[in-house]
Amino acid sequence: MSTVETVRFKLIPEVGTEEFDALDRKVESEYMAQRPGFVSREVTRSEEGEYLVIVHWATPEDADATMKGFFGASETQDFLAAIDKSTVASGRYLTVR
Repeated sequence: MSTVETVRFKLIPEVGTEEFDALDRKVESEYMAQRPGFVSREVTRSEEGEYLVIVHWATPEDADATMKGFFGASETQDFLAAIDKSTVASGRYLTVR
């Protein structure tokens, strides 16, 4: 059964949207898209500056394996440093149809 993960967050004040967009593209191409079971990833931003990232995975196990290594991977460190950790909220959903 396919899995959808969501993550909402804001950036730290020192990081602008153009800088973050480059970091985001890099983390997707160099880390996320290289992981087994990755299907797709969508990144959205509200007018208030909150990001919503939606990632589709082939299985819950694929999502688990990727997230297990995400915070320690060298490819993700600049991306993570740009995020205000106090604003992070995540969720996981299983596709029902």
